[in-house]
Amino acid sequence: MLHIGFDKMSQIGHVSAVNLTGQINVRNFWNPQSTWRCGCHYNSRQLNALSFRGSDFMGHRFKIHDPHSVGNRPRKGMRPLQVICMDYPRPDLDSTLNFLEAAYFSSSFRTPPRPDKPLKVVIAGAGLAGLSTAKYLADAGHKPILLEARDVLGGKPLLVQVAAWKDDDGDWYETGLHIFWIWAILKNNEMLTWPEKVKFAIGLLPAMLGGQPYVEAQDGLTVKDWMRKQAVPERVTTEVFIAMSKALNFINPDELSMQCILIALNRFLQEKHGSKMAFLDGNPPERLCMPIADHIQSLGGEVRLNSRIQKIELNKDGTAKSFLLTNGDVIEGDAYVFATPVDIFKLLLPEDWKEISYFRKLEKLVGVPVINVHIWFDKKLKNTYDHLLFSRSPLLSVYADMSVTCKEYYDPNRSMLELVFAPAEEWIARSDGEIIDATMKELAKLFPDEISADQSKAKILKYHVVKTPRSVYKTVPDCEPCRPLQRSPIQGFYLAGDYTKQKYLASMEGAVLSGKLCAQAIVKDYELLFAQGQRKLAESRLV
Repeated sequence: MLHIGFDKMSQIGHVSAVNLTGQINVRNFWNPQSTWRCGCHYNSRQLNALSFRGSDFMGHRFKIHDPHSVGNRPRKGMRPLQVICMDYPRPDLDSTLNFLEAAYFSSSFRTPPRPDKPLKVVIAGAGLAGLSTAKYLADAGHKPILLEARDVLGGKPLLVQVAAWKDDDGDWYETGLHIFWIWAILKNNEMLTWPEKVKFAIGLLPAMLGGQPYVEAQDGLTVKDWMRKQAVPERVTTEVFIAMSKALNFINPDELSMQCILIALNRFLQEKHGSKMAFLDGNPPERLCMPIADHIQSLGGEVRLNSRIQKIELNKDGTAKSFLLTNGDVIEGDAYVFATPVDIFKLLLPEDWKEISYFRKLEKLVGVPVINVHIWFDKKLKNTYDHLLFSRSPLLSVYADMSVTCKEYYDPNRSMLELVFAPAEEWIARSDGEIIDATMKELAKLFPDEISADQSKAKILKYHVVKTPRSVYKTVPDCEPCRPLQRSPIQGFYLAGDYTKQKYLASMEGAVLSGKLCAQAIVKDYELLFAQGQRKLAESRLV
């Protein structure tokens, strides 16, 4: 079965295919020349024609140069397909409900009158949540000061991480790769039989009929427990949901909350274009984070790297007074936002706040360990496909050949595989060498024609292993009630991050939306925050 899809934000198209081993593969396209040619395989009995109509990008029509490039020659089994494309096509996302809602939400920050006195808002953490908060506050006419502890923008690893570094050879290595597409699995007859799919569909009926209340009620069950309760065949879990659980939260289905799965299914199956995805065409800090930072600064905001927070200092009434940095600087503002990972915030939580229910519930939210692996090989790998979504490997759930999927990383002569190594709890303390050895053993099982554990086939030129002891929060049962709203009970103090309340999972989308919601809460509190600032100013003058 072959599918074609396009992603608007990253300007990359992709073709996915299901191979005979039951692995789900996606070919991601970019345009190194004016035209390019690519190949994949499909079942000739299932596909007779391929049509692209009405696809535009930046004023250029998307064309199939040869109408016969998709032929129908009778051959047995699988056969190659060639597609010739121009430019970067995308679907018509502008008219979708999600796009319209998001665009309206964004415009709400730009259209109201500018505040008479802009608020100075100090934000800890320059990941996507912090960048989003600062961006929308700047759009609303306020002056955010964004503080990042490290020397690079991007935030915490993996699902909401977009940081990257250059090594001594000038090659980029990143701290995150996460791709997910459920629809292809449901169409794949190699992984599940039709009777198994039917039983799974019957098991999903309560969720379809019960809607959001039912989804929320499943937070107390693990994926495995829910499958048993709904009499879904065990093979559905072992063939699909082990990989899906690791892709969503880097843990196995005996730990993951079923609510997480149902939210994902709702997003991917019910929303138009909900299953589309692709890669950035370059390194995330320069291609994604820096434009946001530049926008913030162009509107009068500040972005400061190497600014690690040591302490949240309080006023006598228990409200936030300032952020004390490790270099001794004291940063004061009219409002304060913590957009760091939840584990970091808990370490800096003032003693006076720890017994407040809003903050006490955060103890349930604990980051999950994750490892990201990059391996450069001495040759171009041919049979690993451009992008593997799901693998039956117990350690490697997601990977991509970045020398093909990313324009900036393109290399015609060698491959660079970027892999998510998870679950990683038992591996996080092991040496990089042990992790690479385990990775190669798994790759040798998946692709024996090209990769061997002893490197007698493809040889490793170099590798980078990026470990994160605490990544996205571990979505175990009964976590949902512990996720906080962005506005805290402490006047003038707010939270942002994928772990806070928002409709998406622990993801880049969730992080961005949390920042948007945080900015909205601050804008709504403007009169209160302004009055509070005036009162403190008057008190300081009296002293």
